[in-house]
Amino acid sequence: MHRRGFLRGSAVAIGAGFAGCLERLGFEERSAWSNPPLVEDRPDAVYLPAGSEGMGSYGSAHKGDYALEVTYTIPHRFWIPGEGGSMVDVETDDSLHLMFTPWDVETDTVLPVDMQLEILRDDEPIDGVGSSPWPMLSQRMGFHYGDNVPLPEAGNYTARVRLGPVGAARTGALEGRLDSAETLSVEFDFDPAHVHDIDIEPIDEDRRGEPGALPLMTHGDHGDGDHGDGGHGDGEHDGHDDHEHAGGKHDPGPAPTSRGPPVDELSGDVLGGKRSADAKLFAVLTDGDRFTDEPSYLAVLPRTPYNDVILPFTALSVRIERGGTALLETPLVETLDHEFGHHYGTGTERLERGDEITITVDSPPQVSRHDGYETAFFDFEDVTYTV
Repeated sequence: MHRRGFLRGSAVAIGAGFAGCLERLGFEERSAWSNPPLVEDRPDAVYLPAGSEGMGSYGSAHKGDYALEVTYTIPHRFWIPGEGGSMVDVETDDSLHLMFTPWDVETDTVLPVDMQLEILRDDEPIDGVGSSPWPMLSQRMGFHYGDNVPLPEAGNYTARVRLGPVGAARTGALEGRLDSAETLSVEFDFDPAHVHDIDIEPIDEDRRGEPGALPLMTHGDHGDGDHGDGGHGDGEHDGHDDHEHAGGKHDPGPAPTSRGPPVDELSGDVLGGKRSADAKLFAVLTDGDRFTDEPSYLAVLPRTPYNDVILPFTALSVRIERGGTALLETPLVETLDHEFGHHYGTGTERLERGDEITITVDSPPQVSRHDGYETAFFDFEDVTYTV
């Protein structure tokens, strides 16, 4: 059956009840799927959107150093990178919003990584699915990859995902790893009724647009939309309850969140955290140790302001001055570390009290955004820390 015809049939069968639910929640019905209303007079900052969507899980897989969880929710709009950037709206043949969270099995670090996707039906790729899911930020999911996906009909599918290599530098327990690619597969049963059953909770109208963010969802808490029993991984599991594979590691289960490690628990001197473009930028000066041949290492950790979610694919640089004279001017290197997590860093000579460190964001995070993030993290001003 052609996917457009299938979705029209689905809308006839369940559309009336779903539309009534949306109307009671204050949403408008425009098609078989409908976004919460877009907040008017949105600030150039992180804000509370009009509604919150639940999600379900199709399961996880792991192979080598990589693990992957596949989750889903209702199709919804998002904005591709660029200030005031283009909105990708829901198409009539979109079946669901499919999401992917890749992470390192050993350190539970969510990975910014090259990703290629195929969705198979009876071992044949289906048409209409983009080959590269968008890296994304959403208030409930944090950093992940995703896209609205059209599926031709209900039934069994396989998401085949090629992960790697990781482009960021790696230090500590990640050094020397994640520099090759692996292909992981998760089988899932698509039932449009399960997608329609996803909870949509409205935000009070008088709170919409206020500074703030919805709580970050832990991936083990998928709510009423969790119909993941039909999904399983790519053969790494041996069918036993302990789910060990040949490498001796257990089934990774739900993905970790993309919240960065608490800054005050990192080794070294925390120089402070300042806001720019409504992102929080923390600076930590620590021993060179495993990071560099220099005696000291500067780590800059950009985060979302309320949930401390990492901001990957950003370009930053630093200027360090002593008495008005530049000691160092250099780009910061995007880095993954088992203790510091995702950050941007450089080696430096030993710094002295009174030295000034100025951070410049040369390019904002090149990630797509869902409601509540689409107006933030663009117009950065320099921030300065004093040792």
